[in-house]
Amino acid sequence: MKTVRHFSKAFPACAVLSAALIVCGAAGFFIRGINFGIDFVPGLVEEVRIAPAALELTYSGSANVSVELSGTSLDLVMSGTGAENETKSFPFGQFPTVKEIADALSAVDGVSVSLRNSGSADSYELYGDSSSTSRLSDAPVLMYVPDKNSAVLAEAVRAALAGKNSTVKELGAESGRSFQIRAAETKNGLSSEMLQKDIREALQAAFGKESVAVIKTDFVGSGFSSSNAMKSVLLAAVTLFAIWLYAAIRFHWDFAVGAVIALVHDCLIMFAFISWSQVEFSTTTFAAVLTIFGYSINATVVIFDRVRENMKLVQTRKFNDILDKSISDTFSRSVITTVTTLFASVSLLVFTSGSIRDFAVVLTAGLISGCYSSLFISSGFVSFARRHWEPGEFAGHVRPHGSAHANVLSMPKA
Repeated sequence: MKTVRHFSKAFPACAVLSAALIVCGAAGFFIRGINFGIDFVPGLVEEVRIAPAALELTYSGSANVSVELSGTSLDLVMSGTGAENETKSFPFGQFPTVKEIADALSAVDGVSVSLRNSGSADSYELYGDSSSTSRLSDAPVLMYVPDKNSAVLAEAVRAALAGKNSTVKELGAESGRSFQIRAAETKNGLSSEMLQKDIREALQAAFGKESVAVIKTDFVGSGFSSSNAMKSVLLAAVTLFAIWLYAAIRFHWDFAVGAVIALVHDCLIMFAFISWSQVEFSTTTFAAVLTIFGYSINATVVIFDRVRENMKLVQTRKFNDILDKSISDTFSRSVITTVTTLFASVSLLVFTSGSIRDFAVVLTAGLISGCYSSLFISSGFVSFARRHWEPGEFAGHVRPHGSAHANVLSMPKA
């Protein structure tokens, strides 16, 4: 028989500790605030690639000539004076290297091409800068290919943008690596266009003026960011209501309220941690909060299931005896589940960076809080709600003392 530990004696102390942590979190909210990510504040979302230019194109004729890149070819769109309104296409399958593309382009009247490297790179890897004009003139238009010998890492991009209130996420494999940069509009009134220019100049200062190419740019307006915040709050509220409804149907109202109180407790503890640590609160970290909702309710339901079973087996006049036995029965399972899950979250915390690391940080704090709240907060509320409990109340039939399933816990003397 497992040793029954008196967890119920810690319920009042745990309630005081949790209240203190929540008050500390509220103070952190007013003192330090929440470090909201670009998902919840207006700003810029930009994808860039960093590599030396491979081709330099100029045009000296009278026609209008624009260069367009697709996944299979490079096209010159010609129109206006001195042109026949045609599109000259240079398929990458027909011109497999950058040098062959350069030689073919040089054969077009008025077009001059300078090769910036050996030209042996695969022409399928060519890309341009969406932030600059695609129209050819005497001002050079640059085309790029990835530099596999000196690939830039995300840490270098973050260092270049230090102090710009931005986050950097690495996209793609090494051969085609790009970086997603999210930058919030600052309080000094920088518009999104000025913010884009500020970021571009910082990257050019770090990696070279002709080495930075913008692949695509999106702007997040204040209306969209506010909508994201409202949807997140609504999603959390609906999740809590669904969990309460499930627990109320499966158990009893006080069990359901105890489960929801534990989840709200975990949420407040995580936000206290977020406010004091200044971890960026984005949709990724919000996903960690919802993940903890699922983890915590699962641990709570395991304990409540055992409580429901023991209510029919344990002969006692104190409901805390039932809680103590139920928590003792499931304690090792709760701790082992938390520790093994922490192995994964701590690994992410140590070996990743950026938004995934933020997710791991919040998840780690939430796992510890979720285990603690399942053992002491939800059970503590049920203990308080049933402080006047009588045997048989909400429990169905209580087995007689001589039953084969009667619990070995002794009944307190009257």
